[in-house]
Amino acid sequence: MKNFADMMKQAAGMQAKMQELQEKIAGMEAEGQSGGGMVKVTLNGKGYANKVAIERDLINPEEVELLEDLICAAINDAKAKLEGRSAEEMKALTEGMALPPGFKLPGL
Repeated sequence: MKNFADMMKQAAGMQAKMQELQEKIAGMEAEGQSGGGMVKVTLNGKGYANKVAIERDLINPEEVELLEDLICAAINDAKAKLEGRSAEEMKALTEGMALPPGFKLPGL
């Protein structure tokens, strides 16, 4: 019965660490760029855009499709950076745990 109590204590500790990690990730920001930095998008840890910056030279009614593509590329760049940082944080949290390959902890 002692092993069960230890396991429950460990689970409670892991739950607290997961909550802290979720809060930390929510507070992160990642900036994505495209067009050599002419379009920049900042996303928060939940994936919502906080800021969009566009070089004025790109604003041309004749080239709206190019601008749209650059905005999408900047968003995708920021999202990839955010996911990479989140994965690094998760790896640090689960390091040393014997989790099966591909196992995803709930909530992230």
